[in-house]
Amino acid sequence: MSKQHLDVPKIVRQNESSSDVHKDRIFLLDREFDDPKLPSKRYFCPYSNQIEGVLASFPHLQSRIEVVRLPFRRPRQTVIDLLGEDNQGLPVLIFGNSTLPPDDAKVAGNQHFIADTRRILELLAERHDIPWPH
Repeated sequence: MSKQHLDVPKIVRQNESSSDVHKDRIFLLDREFDDPKLPSKRYFCPYSNQIEGVLASFPHLQSRIEVVRLPFRRPRQTVIDLLGEDNQGLPVLIFGNSTLPPDDAKVAGNQHFIADTRRILELLAERHDIPWPH
């Protein structure tokens, strides 16, 4: 698969330490949330929750990957700043500077990322020595 390039300016957060950009980062939706379009119920994201389950099952991952949980409501400025407005869907895995991204990673500015839950789970297995999804 070829990489898809998106023109997004490089964003550097003032409070970002040099170690932050070296780790892979997974952005997930908050574990539970309200949806203003569907009031009177609480929700969870089944895609983010698949990854939450793997993180809970293999706690050593949390020392190797930065996990960021964001509110459901858009715009999700943290992700927009990194990947652009068209790529704010979650979950998303953004590759750190210390790892080579896979060939199927998308590119936004200087960030390489994967936004497919199954592929994120496969990459966790491939890169962090956990069992593979079946």
